[in-house]
Amino acid sequence: MAPKSHPSLIRQQLAEMAGMTTRGWQLLRQKGPGQVQFWFIALAVGTAAGFAALGFRKGLEALQAFAYGTDDVNRLHSFALQIPWYWLLVVPMLGGLVTGLILHRFTPDGRVRSVADVIEGAALNDGRVEKRAGLASAAASMITLATGGSSGREGPVVHIAGMISSWVSTLIRANGMTGRDLLGCAVAAAVSASFNAPIAGSLFALEVILRHFALHAFAPIVVASAAGTVINRLAFGDVTEFTLPGTSALEFYVELPAYLILGMVSGLVAVIMMRAIFWSEDLGNRVQAHLSLPRFLRPAVTGLMLGALAIFFPHIIGVGYETTSAALTGKLVLHEALVFAVLKVIAVAITFGGRMGGGIFSPSLMVGALTGLTFGLIATGIFPEVSGSHTLYALAGMGAVAAAVLGAPISTTMIVFELTGDWQTGLAVMVSVSLSTAISSRLVDRSFFLTQLERRNIHLAAGPQAYLLGMFRCSGVMCRMGDDRMPDEARCRDLLENGVYIDLNSTLEAAMPIFDRSGAPFIPVVTLEGEAREPVLKGVLFQVDALKAYNRALAAIAEEEHS
Repeated sequence: MAPKSHPSLIRQQLAEMAGMTTRGWQLLRQKGPGQVQFWFIALAVGTAAGFAALGFRKGLEALQAFAYGTDDVNRLHSFALQIPWYWLLVVPMLGGLVTGLILHRFTPDGRVRSVADVIEGAALNDGRVEKRAGLASAAASMITLATGGSSGREGPVVHIAGMISSWVSTLIRANGMTGRDLLGCAVAAAVSASFNAPIAGSLFALEVILRHFALHAFAPIVVASAAGTVINRLAFGDVTEFTLPGTSALEFYVELPAYLILGMVSGLVAVIMMRAIFWSEDLGNRVQAHLSLPRFLRPAVTGLMLGALAIFFPHIIGVGYETTSAALTGKLVLHEALVFAVLKVIAVAITFGGRMGGGIFSPSLMVGALTGLTFGLIATGIFPEVSGSHTLYALAGMGAVAAAVLGAPISTTMIVFELTGDWQTGLAVMVSVSLSTAISSRLVDRSFFLTQLERRNIHLAAGPQAYLLGMFRCSGVMCRMGDDRMPDEARCRDLLENGVYIDLNSTLEAAMPIFDRSGAPFIPVVTLEGEAREPVLKGVLFQVDALKAYNRALAAIAEEEHS
């Protein structure tokens, strides 16, 4: 007969297990996760981000069913042809009004958070993004897409993933590198769960969000991306977003130059689309200021404009997958493809300029497919005896425009393959993508997202050498009053009288030009308490200290990107 366990021994073992768990948690929070721990955390973050992406998609379908009576996002425009015209006018306007109220109440600037903000969080905020404004943006984007806004779902999904990783990073007190890696894991899983594209999800996180391909980040990001893909396939099965009519044949030697030309055309179309969005945003700002329009009404006016356009062309509302699929399968004639492409660019510019929600990826796919189909119909019509299928041009154009907009030729090429399941036409897509990104990157600041940040005076496009100085405030690098290194106060006063000084809250980015102009080895650091009062001396900033801080930051980034 087996001896009975003593109650006190069981309690002792449970107490030891609880103590070990507590010590492990404290160690995790104090020193960060080890490699094995990080892989499990990456898997958990990826799973959470995957379910969040799935939840956003399901919520969008439910809200669209409530607004329009159909939950099939891929057939919204066909259903819109059957409903009364006034409903197409009213629904986007009401959606815009609700969107405006949400953003007005829960964001400081009335602006939707999206991929650009996640890139900023990765570069400047140790992998963290805003949570309150992010939740409001997710709700606004869902309402925008469900009620007919002409945008895509990847932007809000990526930011939702960023919020999840930010919460985990704060919980475990992750340092900058760990926080960025977790952010990459969450984004990869969210993209994979949204589009059933595990390879592209991983590459998107590395190429667009982290903007490096460090080996230490690759494995956990792949693990998280796989988790997101499993979640997608459990919900929707192993199916692609678009179904092509069959494998297209490429007349390699004769037809390849046509794809080079298509790449150049696609790059210019992408630039026109991006600049139209920025022009529309600037115009909206001027009109809003001129009319003293409350900012919560701006999306409502935008929705009214979209609804008016949708009465005649319902193809422009929503993510546009039905029209994209029609282009990829050759179901549109030449004038339809051309007109729909122009109108989609206009609708996207109105949506973004009116500060509604959503992302840019799905619209760029639609515009690209329509551009490619238009080009293909013309090319095959002129040279029918040496041309392959015009639908292959639509596929290549879809990848080329999207890659130029995202500034991500590698991940976009992969996501086109995974969205369509057509791996036999890779050469045509790669050629077009390479030319389009080469052209567009010289006409904008690398990509749509980096140009958005540049317009906010966040200089990430040029690389860390351009933005690192802006991360250091003079107050954190300067030599304060009373320090042994503090120069003679009379020398500081001489510089002050000559106008050589810098505010305490300024960054090294503002300080370095002053060093260049003055030639002084140090700059007085002051507080400015009004025009009528003299600056108050708080210390000095030595040029050598500024350069040391800058060099240490450059070295840390180089180490992270090559580890």
